[in-house]
Amino acid sequence: MHVFWRYGYEPASIAALTDAMGIRPASLYAAFGDKRRLFSEAVARYQATHGAFIGAALAEEPTARGAVERMLREIAVNYTDPSHPPGCLIISGAVNHGPDAADVEDELREIRNQSRAAVAERLRDAVANRELPEDADADALAEFLAAVTRGMSRSAQDGATADELRAVADLAMRAWPQP
Repeated sequence: MHVFWRYGYEPASIAALTDAMGIRPASLYAAFGDKRRLFSEAVARYQATHGAFIGAALAEEPTARGAVERMLREIAVNYTDPSHPPGCLIISGAVNHGPDAADVEDELREIRNQSRAAVAERLRDAVANRELPEDADADALAEFLAAVTRGMSRSAQDGATADELRAVADLAMRAWPQP
């Protein structure tokens, strides 16, 4: 997972992957079939561990604003945590790819779209229960938050600190529609 996270799908070599796992190439192919299937397994592992905080924030916080603020603040910490590669695997895992890896980008795009849809749904609920103004555009706000998230990932990869990303989170929260 960390090799794909650091380098992306195509640049991650079989040698780097097998070295990180402490196995020989034949064992990789026997266990996963190919690099593509290994990538999908790594993505699933990422979602269940490092990427799980977004769903948790949406499910656990009593207000949509609280969920979004928690999500952005946890992004600031998670994307800059020195114990793993910076940024987000789901955002950067297939930024540059050839035509043979288009399905990798499709897989990651679908995950990003599902995440954006979950945020939009939480925001629609906030409009319905009057936490947000009646005319608040939940889809546009969800897309804004997705754009901020993508930017925070890139900034973390460029060396931004958790404090710098928390400042971005604070600025993003200033865009929150007032009821």
